Amino acid sequence: MTTEEPSAPVDFVRAKIIADNASGRFGGRVQTRFPPEPNGYLHIGHAKSIGLNFALASEFGGTCNLRFDDTNPDTEDQEYIDAIRDDLAWLGFEPDGVLYASDYFEQLYTWAEELIAKGLAYVDDQDADTISEQRGGFGQPGIESPHRDRTAEENLGLFRQMRDGAFDDGARVLRAKIDMQSENMQLRDPVLYRIRRSAHHRTEDDWVIYPTYDWAHGQSDAIEGVTHSICTLEFADHRPLYDWFLDQLDLPSDQPEQTEFARLGLTHTVMSKRRLAQLVDDGHVDGWDDPRMPTLRGLRRRGYPASAIRAFTDHIGVAKTNSTVEIELLESFVRTELNETALRRMAVLRPIRVVITNWPDGRVADVEAINNPQDDSAGTRPVAFGGELWIESDDFKLEPPPKYYRLTPGREVRLRAGYYITATDADTDADGNVTTVYCTYDPESEGGSTADGRKVKSTIHWVSAAHAVDRTVHLYDRLFADPHPGADGTDPMAALNPGSRETLTGVKAEPALADVVAGQVVQFERLGYFAADLDDQTVFHRTVGLRDEWANIQKRQGGKA
Repeated sequence: MTTEEPSAPVDFVRAKIIADNASGRFGGRVQTRFPPEPNGYLHIGHAKSIGLNFALASEFGGTCNLRFDDTNPDTEDQEYIDAIRDDLAWLGFEPDGVLYASDYFEQLYTWAEELIAKGLAYVDDQDADTISEQRGGFGQPGIESPHRDRTAEENLGLFRQMRDGAFDDGARVLRAKIDMQSENMQLRDPVLYRIRRSAHHRTEDDWVIYPTYDWAHGQSDAIEGVTHSICTLEFADHRPLYDWFLDQLDLPSDQPEQTEFARLGLTHTVMSKRRLAQLVDDGHVDGWDDPRMPTLRGLRRRGYPASAIRAFTDHIGVAKTNSTVEIELLESFVRTELNETALRRMAVLRPIRVVITNWPDGRVADVEAINNPQDDSAGTRPVAFGGELWIESDDFKLEPPPKYYRLTPGREVRLRAGYYITATDADTDADGNVTTVYCTYDPESEGGSTADGRKVKSTIHWVSAAHAVDRTVHLYDRLFADPHPGADGTDPMAALNPGSRETLTGVKAEPALADVVAGQVVQFERLGYFAADLDDQTVFHRTVGLRDEWANIQKRQGGKA
């Protein structure tokens, strides 16, 4: 095990570990964990915590476990456990062990009895609402329970009856006996156990009492030998309670230390599990893996590379103050990665027909197109070219606006990897919409250049009508129109963007698009990056566009892109 300084920039968390190792604390050992509660799906905010915990273990020669804090049987399910493990693997992380807080239920119960014997815990007969009211509030005194001074013997007997199922759900709880006047609300006699007759996904019906998160969390860290318990800032108020519990117990190893860091916030996004569940339950999205969701499963379906997410969270770094990061920065990391790795293909989203009037009847030519200009090893591909093509409707105007350089009557443009064509005429329907464009082509311009070296101002993409494959494409905009939904105290759902998804059917694509595999991302030339759906490869999701909006934001702010 090494105690050398890591190569990554030294933030306050790493500085703390370096100091601990230098002092010999924990014997120079570093052990972290990622401890999700299996009551939902991971989102990109979790990716930051995952990356930090695994990075610390790797940099300091330690270990990092995945531990499920599964103490609430009413909300937890094996489905979420499987999904979390799958998401972790997709991100590229392999835990040293997969552990469960439920494995420690017996030890946690034994420790609870020890607290009772020491006069540090008591059974309270009051209901949850009364207990909540008596805790008071900030600047308001708490009210001690009338059961707070029961003897240790009486409390122990009642607690054992709770375990044996002698009381109804909610009839009694076990509370720590700390300080009902503490300024820290977490120390006002928190609940340790509640009666809940619910089958647990692992222990089934073995227990009718379950530990609270606060009681199980720090003790689970201690049982496992965690040295550095890394949490987000909302747990800072819980740290005195974390330490108080551990201070009262005879631990099997060194007492772990909790350190908090800033969680990740993204513009145009909500991260709350409750809000994400509301999006799903109310039908605003198609599920937890909807490509508009910030869940890892949604980002995966949309085509975000795991490596880009890791690079993004590494770039943000570790801070002590919560902040919100522009989603355009995340998209910039995705775009940079895909620019290097994605194959290029041609697809026409909103097609109009082009007829080349001087093309030889029945002739089909193969033109050579570059698969990825950033990667010579990707080579080229033949693309069928014929006398009828599809082009984007926006690439032809009968009456062009100023500075419009694409196809219009009398103007010549280049077809990517193909020929020069000049528009001569067009057909329109009863509403004036162009249906067919008539062109001539220059036979000497194959490959996009001419012997006389003449230049054109525009290059457009196309698909051979005789060889096109039809595809369905989903285009995405921001799920929330407001960059900071709900920040002003309003309901964030009021900021939902009703136009966050547009579905196009009958998209025309070159035949090579039929060879993509599930989840593969390709660049539709001139249009953006698109991911083949994980279940139906005839459906594509726009991952990101080609324009680097983050670079534009940086320029407006006077910074560097």
